[in-house]
Amino acid sequence: MSTESLLSLPVQAPKSLPDTSPLVTRLAESFGATWVDGDSIDAWAAQGGDRVVLFAGDAVRFPEGQDVAVVLPELQRCLPGRFQIGVVQRHLEEALARRFGSQRWPTLLFLRDGQYVTTLAGMHDWEDFLRKTEEALAAPVSRAPSIGIPLVSAAANDSSCH
Repeated sequence: MSTESLLSLPVQAPKSLPDTSPLVTRLAESFGATWVDGDSIDAWAAQGGDRVVLFAGDAVRFPEGQDVAVVLPELQRCLPGRFQIGVVQRHLEEALARRFGSQRWPTLLFLRDGQYVTTLAGMHDWEDFLRKTEEALAAPVSRAPSIGIPLVSAAANDSSCH
């Protein structure tokens, strides 16, 4: 008779990391930020006034995005009534950021009355961040940057091509 016995333990799948960091989620839960996505951002932005959307990026690859998530409500507090905050779930960020020509993480996207204004990428020292945010809020609306490929009409005259 063998004195060895095998112990069988239940195997559980590892818990996956949350899609969106707790600090970004905190913006919605504690500071009244609105969750936006590709379907809702236009209607949310068109509600009027200045809107700032945080694209924090992956918390491991871009830890400064978590810093921006902490600083953003402080910027809002220092500029009372100047802007509303929007946040995007991590798995939706890349497509939505691409739509507005953003290619850096973290990025704040500034919208006014449903129109693009500008972006502010990265984390900054407090005084610089406050100044750059004030400048963005004072900037005129503009066209979102594109990837730089000119569009040519299908009806273009062939003689104009060389």
